[in-house]
Amino acid sequence: MLEDRLASELKGKKNLLAFSGGADSTALFFLLLKHQIHFDIAIVDYGIRAQSKDEVAYAKELASIHNCTCHVYLSPKIEKNFESAARAVRYGFFEELIRTHNYENLLTAHHLGDRFEWMLMQFCKGAGCAEIAGMQKKHSRAHYTLIRPLLHLDKKELLAYLETNRIHYFEDESNLDEDIKRNEFRHNYSLPLIEKYLEGIKKSFDYLDEDRDALVQEIDIKTINDFAYFKSTQNKRADIFAIDKYLKSKLHMPSSSERELLKKEKTVVIGRKFVVNQERGFVFIIPYMQEEFHMPKEFKEVCRTLGIEPKLRRFLYKNKEAFLTIKELLG
Repeated sequence: MLEDRLASELKGKKNLLAFSGGADSTALFFLLLKHQIHFDIAIVDYGIRAQSKDEVAYAKELASIHNCTCHVYLSPKIEKNFESAARAVRYGFFEELIRTHNYENLLTAHHLGDRFEWMLMQFCKGAGCAEIAGMQKKHSRAHYTLIRPLLHLDKKELLAYLETNRIHYFEDESNLDEDIKRNEFRHNYSLPLIEKYLEGIKKSFDYLDEDRDALVQEIDIKTINDFAYFKSTQNKRADIFAIDKYLKSKLHMPSSSERELLKKEKTVVIGRKFVVNQERGFVFIIPYMQEEFHMPKEFKEVCRTLGIEPKLRRFLYKNKEAFLTIKELLG
C-alpha cells in the first residue's frame, strides 16, 4: 500500500512516526514494518480522555515488541483553542525530538480524507490553487522532511487493511464532535463526497499536484536563528505562499485576513507573534517583540538612514548577526 519509491527513500534513514494509537497511525506503523523500514514513535498524552492512558500503553507495547523507541510526552493542560494549541504542543515535541536525536524524517498518517477536508475548508475560507492543493507528500523543513506516506489512500482502505490483518487500534470519540470544524466538514461534506466520487477525487489531486508544481516557484528562505529572509519573486502570490509555508513551519497558521493584509501592506504583524516586512526586493520575517528598552541613538540613526522598518529594530538590536545581514542587503 505504500508507494515503492517513497518506501525506498525511507529505508536507511532516521524516521520518527507521529503515533496516536488510532486507525491511521496504527496502519502506518504496520505498513512501515511490512516494508522493513526502521522508525521510532512519538505519542502525546493530552490528559483529557481516560482512554489516552491505554493508547500510550499500546504505543509502548508495540515499540517493545518491534524493537523501536517510544517517546512519550505528557502535555500541560490546554485551557482554550484546543485544536490549534494541541497541534503546537505536538509539533513542538516532535521537533525537540528531531533536534535531540537527529531524525531525518517526521512521518505522519494523514490520508486522502484529511487532505480533502482540508481542501474544502480552505476553499470555503478563500484560497487559490496553491492553497487548495493543500497537504503534500513531502515538505522540506529547516532540519528535517515532513512525509505523509498515506496521502494517496482513503480511510476505508486503511480500515480494510487493519481488519484483514486483525490489527488492534483505538477509536477517538472526539472525532465525532461536530462542534470541531474539521469534524463538521468531514462528516457532512468530505466523507459523503469521497464515498461517491473516490476515484475522481484521487485523480483531481494528481492534477492539482501537477498544476502546483508548475505554478509555485520554490523559494530559498535563508535563516539566522529566528531571522528569516528571501529575495522577492516580484509575484505577490508566490511571496505570500512562501511566507505562509515558513510560518507554518514555525507552528503558526496565518489567517485569510492576514494573507490579504500581506497583499496590501508593506509591514504586517502576524498573530502578535511575527513581523513580516516586504522591503526593496526582500522579504524579512522576525519574531514580534513588544518589550520596550533603550536603543542607542547611533543604532537608530543607522536604521533610519537605511530605511529599516521600525517594527524590526528592537529584534535587530538584540541580534547582531541579523542586523549585519539586513544592513548588507539594504545598503
